[in-house]
Amino acid sequence: MKICVLGFDCAAPDVIFNDPRLINIRRLMEVGTYGRLKSTIPPITVPAWASMTTSQDPGSLGIYGFRNRADNGYSNLKFANSASIKAMAIWDYLAREGKKSVIIGVPPNFPPRKVNGVSIGCFLTPDTAKDEFVYPPELKAKIIEVAGGDYPVDVANFRTGNKDWLRDEIFAMSRKQWKVVHHLLENQEWDYFHFVDIGMDRVHHGFWDYFDPRHVDYVAGNPYEQVIPDYYLWLDEQVGKVLEVLDDNTVLLLVSDHGAQPLDGGFAINQWLIDEGLLVLNNPPQGVVPFAKLDVNWAKTKVWSEGGYYARIFFNVEGREPQGAIPAAEYDSFRAAFKAKLEAITDAEGKPLNSLVFLPEEIYQKVRNVAPDLIVHLGALSWRSIGTVGHPTIHLRENDSGPDACNHAQYGMFVLGSPNLPLTGEFEGANILDIAPTLMDLAGYEIPESMQGKSLVAGMEKRDTKSGGDSGPDGEDLIFERLSGLGYI
Repeated sequence: MKICVLGFDCAAPDVIFNDPRLINIRRLMEVGTYGRLKSTIPPITVPAWASMTTSQDPGSLGIYGFRNRADNGYSNLKFANSASIKAMAIWDYLAREGKKSVIIGVPPNFPPRKVNGVSIGCFLTPDTAKDEFVYPPELKAKIIEVAGGDYPVDVANFRTGNKDWLRDEIFAMSRKQWKVVHHLLENQEWDYFHFVDIGMDRVHHGFWDYFDPRHVDYVAGNPYEQVIPDYYLWLDEQVGKVLEVLDDNTVLLLVSDHGAQPLDGGFAINQWLIDEGLLVLNNPPQGVVPFAKLDVNWAKTKVWSEGGYYARIFFNVEGREPQGAIPAAEYDSFRAAFKAKLEAITDAEGKPLNSLVFLPEEIYQKVRNVAPDLIVHLGALSWRSIGTVGHPTIHLRENDSGPDACNHAQYGMFVLGSPNLPLTGEFEGANILDIAPTLMDLAGYEIPESMQGKSLVAGMEKRDTKSGGDSGPDGEDLIFERLSGLGYI
């Protein structure tokens, strides 16, 4: 069977499952299965999409975020890109059997992966006017033509206070990308199709405080309250168009890499480390300064951190880092004590922040490359980690890289439909690592032993795609009618 994956970056399950206007998604939910999807730790775009398509956890992939330490030095950080992923993705396994794939904007995809089919770069593409972002490159002109003169992979400077501009730019980008999606769905030969809509992530980060009553800055009746619901409705319309062209030999998955939740504030992690005497500077910063520009006394520094949606904590260990200040023999006891210190962090009013602190070797099957010593979800991701130094307080309302209304949530969503699907209704317990093996199982492929997840339909008898394979009060005729209404038959 063919496989079609429509990815909605950052889609929130509570919105997807509870908005009655999303008629096409709800129709798919009625005939298929759906539920919350546990994302990676950390639940961020890179590495979550890579983990989904390879069924390998971030530690096994050796990527822990957008930026990763290239070695045990203090300054060599490298951005993850497509070359960072050494594990085979689902489309690589299918290519071994001569199957063709179309992958559009599936992070990380710059430079565009050389697939057996078509590959279009993701939001990591620096400049589509200067950089090759389409494989094979001879298709670039057609992609730009179909999109309408240019193909935007992202909204530049989406952390802005100009909300009218941001709303219009996100929708304009999405319209161009979906033109290409519909064109390739109908005109390109494919056995596996995967598109990731980055616009949903951008609309969440830009407008969640205008949408979610739980947000500390939410004001009822504000002029941007419908921007997020309108974007979901727009994507539902695109799903409907996709359903019209799929046949009854297709597995269809709607899925997000993580969810969204209110961002209550930022915690200046490196400022706190300075206050605790664990990060030592030769000279105090003049104003707010990024960590990379600080004059650090590494001989006296024991801990530092990289900011972002979560905190990556690094220890300065003797024999591992160039000027290690923590004796190697004390590493385990130091880490245990510092983990407890992180878990005891409070908010500005002295209330527990209830942060989650993870040891890489306890959450990953393997730990490759240079992993953080600790991974921290501040306030269970309701707080952002602020890496800059020089703030008047360690508790901040604003993000140091521009306005940001939400943080990522641990659970994304999925809606799965297939003519031979043995599951119906809400499914509990799905993990992002289960996606690739489930798709391969439903489509009739052998699941590679290297995949860490499990098929959600493993051991279950698949429906007969010719007869509907269902019995009971609905009967085969109604199943056939439902699938026909979705465009499968």
